[in-house]
Amino acid sequence: MKTKVVIIGAGPSGLLLGQLLHKKGIDNIILERVSPDYVLGRIRAGILEQGFAKLLREAGAGERMDEEGEIHGGVEIAINGERSRLDFKKLTNGKSVIVYGQTELTRDLMEARDRSNQISYYEASNVKPHNVVGERPYVSFEHQGQKHKIQCDYIAGCDGFHGVSRKTIPEECKTEYDRVYPGGWLGVLSETPPVNPELVYIRHERGFALCSMRSQTRSRYYIQVGEDEAVENWSDGKFWQELKRRLPDDLAAKLVTGPSIEKSIAPMRSFVVEPMQYGKLFLLGDAAHIVPPTGAKGLNTAAGDVYTLYSILDQVYNEGNEDIISRYSEICLRRVWAGERFSWWMSNLLHKFEGVSDFEEKVHSSELEYYLATELGQKIIAEQYVGLAYDEIE
Repeated sequence: MKTKVVIIGAGPSGLLLGQLLHKKGIDNIILERVSPDYVLGRIRAGILEQGFAKLLREAGAGERMDEEGEIHGGVEIAINGERSRLDFKKLTNGKSVIVYGQTELTRDLMEARDRSNQISYYEASNVKPHNVVGERPYVSFEHQGQKHKIQCDYIAGCDGFHGVSRKTIPEECKTEYDRVYPGGWLGVLSETPPVNPELVYIRHERGFALCSMRSQTRSRYYIQVGEDEAVENWSDGKFWQELKRRLPDDLAAKLVTGPSIEKSIAPMRSFVVEPMQYGKLFLLGDAAHIVPPTGAKGLNTAAGDVYTLYSILDQVYNEGNEDIISRYSEICLRRVWAGERFSWWMSNLLHKFEGVSDFEEKVHSSELEYYLATELGQKIIAEQYVGLAYDEIE
């Protein structure tokens, strides 16, 4: 088999990249190690920056997002019961975010790819890139008991933190920056109306909490838990009781509880690998970087990678500009580190981590209160939350 681009991974990044390349006449094949149902079963975030939403529309997969997505013009931050609202539209010249679950946008992208009759191999095993620094790269894999080989021009690694793509880069050719935070987020998805029209981030002496949603009838709530906690130790009743303790009194009084549809603990990690390119292999999304979920930057930072690679390959194939290919990592990392810094900063200010001194806790509380009390401070948070503009590729 031959194609121009092999995409390893059929999560949102791989599917979005595949659709955008297809729209520009750039053939691609997607390889995914698990089934489509397994991919759709992953419960993930659902806060989309305007840049991501624009890319989804450009890919021909944004219709349902525009019909069903919840447009949010702000968020609230509560410190020990006192709530402050960040008015995004006022602070960022009319910008907002869209609440639309990752499962739904993944389904939309899968359906768009099916409609365009592109090639995808699900449940592909032993996927391995070869000759990525040579003239003729290729990817080998097995599917339904048969061995296959795809010759290509470029390989896009969208296969996550544990995937094969980053491991293909020799240790001496990359630098990894890593921080693991103590504890994680215990999340519950329930068929209950959200407690507030917009997201509420909560700093509390018992630990962080977040009130989020997927729709007007489906809510997503989180509480910070210790690193030794297990999901099995948390009944629905115990979760709702602890959440109410951390909510401002008015929200706790009107919280609607119910059976959980899904319950899991998400770890908190900051990770970046440099460079994000090795020869003709490019890393995107979690294969190259991970952020703690506090700033809603994981999926959106990955979208920046997709935009950059898609724009570069458009110039390579449709304008004959091959010189730009070496700039991928440099362009991506500027935006990646901005997202990492914001997520790290928000995490430290809103969480109560073990090992942090009482002095540091007081400083974090004071810093957050200062930012929320001034329009300039609110503007700094709001501009980063709604998303920085993508770099022009030229």
